[in-house]
Amino acid sequence: MTPEAPAPEDLYQAPNALARHYSRFRVSERLLLTGHSHQAWPNCGFDGQAESWSDAAEFVDQKWDHAFERAEQVRAGYRRMLDDANGEIALGSSTHELGVRFLSALPLRKRPKIVTTDGEFHSLRRQLERLAEESMEIVKIAALPTSTLADRICAAIDDRTAAAIVSSVLFRNALIVPHLGQVAETCRQVGAEMLVDAYHTLNVVPFSVVDEGLESAFVTGGGYKYCQLGEGNCFLRVPPDCALRPVITGWFAEFEDLSLDTATHGVRYGAGAARFAGSTYDPTSHYRAARVFQFFESYRLTPRLLREVSQHQIRVLSSAFDALDVDPDVVARDRNTPPEQLGGFLALETRHAARLHQGLLHRGVSTDWRDMLLRFGPAPYLTDDQLLAAMAALGESVAGMT
Repeated sequence: MTPEAPAPEDLYQAPNALARHYSRFRVSERLLLTGHSHQAWPNCGFDGQAESWSDAAEFVDQKWDHAFERAEQVRAGYRRMLDDANGEIALGSSTHELGVRFLSALPLRKRPKIVTTDGEFHSLRRQLERLAEESMEIVKIAALPTSTLADRICAAIDDRTAAAIVSSVLFRNALIVPHLGQVAETCRQVGAEMLVDAYHTLNVVPFSVVDEGLESAFVTGGGYKYCQLGEGNCFLRVPPDCALRPVITGWFAEFEDLSLDTATHGVRYGAGAARFAGSTYDPTSHYRAARVFQFFESYRLTPRLLREVSQHQIRVLSSAFDALDVDPDVVARDRNTPPEQLGGFLALETRHAARLHQGLLHRGVSTDWRDMLLRFGPAPYLTDDQLLAAMAALGESVAGMT
């Protein structure tokens, strides 16, 4: 029998209809407001880890047939989230690993310029800054305001540009970046590639490769955050008919035909996403992820439903913060951006972010902070009362600073 999908209102009051599925993380007992960073894993993920061990013990070196089945289930899960039914999906342990393969495939001798923003996550940000130290031309566009970001990126793209790299939701402040299809089209016209970092989008903001006009773009992301898959479950969506040849390449990229002599035929690549494949890996993460994707499918926890829940939770947190009536010189929130233009967390601006984070942790509330932003990340297994309790703890932390 197919489990009944929870109604959003079943998630707002205790007992939360999903919380029992996350009992190993004790989500009903703790105030885990790190949903934008590390969400709890459903209990079925534990079963997936155990299954991985059991398959290794039973099948030994023949376990890979079973592991590859799990990997394909993970690809299918990402295709659903991307609304990209026939999408080519390469898997990797991190977005950095996949991003480096992407960068190594670019024709950087002929096109030495990469256009990006100053709002990218550290994995790509650091790598690009290091390349800039080696005389690569890295053009950083100010991420704010996001309303004009696509236009400003397009203006910087020319026939010397190898790629444009931009997030669909900014990791610091949860702002959604609109009009990415415009960037993809500009890249297509000049022969450049586009890479979209969708990590802070997937499973909390509905995302469609087709509707966004990103069929010609690469898209990367992973399962550590809203997807609840844990570590080791990242992906790179590869556009159709891709003929790039990554310099940083693993032997799985020629896995389909290892018999060819590379001295005669040159280094060969598989078709589609196989071009960006790596090498031998720990398949445990895919066993866990396959179970979690199945859980989301069984309970019909679609990105659209999760978006509705997330938006409700952001409104609850925002209203509770407003009710604290905190001096805006101490802690303030962005009141100009409507909730529909935000991703899955609430970012509060404060020069005391690190101190308040510690104060909240002392009071049993897990949050995180970046620079001058204190971030509250709800998740669908939390009740409204838990969100209110977390914000009340912020009020106590602010009061405790004086």
